[in-house]
Amino acid sequence: MQDFKYSSLINAPVEEVWNFHERPDILEILAPPWPPLQVIRREGRLDVGAVSEFRLLIGIFPVRWVARHTACEKYRLFIDEQDIGPMASWTHRHIFAEENGKTRLVDAIDFSLPGGWLVDILLGWAVKAQLEVMFRYRHQVTKGECEV
Repeated sequence: MQDFKYSSLINAPVEEVWNFHERPDILEILAPPWPPLQVIRREGRLDVGAVSEFRLLIGIFPVRWVARHTACEKYRLFIDEQDIGPMASWTHRHIFAEENGKTRLVDAIDFSLPGGWLVDILLGWAVKAQLEVMFRYRHQVTKGECEV
């Protein structure tokens, strides 16, 4: 099992950052232009049971990814877990914390690659490097949309 964490301080109240994440087009807004991502469906908002399905390219291979929200505490946290996708397991915690009138936004992910512990050790660093770039982009977009 691998873990990854990305954190930013957003100069906006928690409610504003949370509401931004509830937008129906949030997946399209936060998706970086690489790798290409196609949103297939989004059912629900951030509540437990909400489902997001998308198709992305890993190399030249199209991959279907379905994530389901398994926990939600309004203005504090929501969690999605992969139902179908390229990982052996994937749990993504989106954490919103008030910090001196601003929002500490944390994306914390636990994942395992298919193929077991040896693949995790050999390729986990590459997945973490891609996640670093993707979440840097997402947090920059969030700052641009939410900060006054």
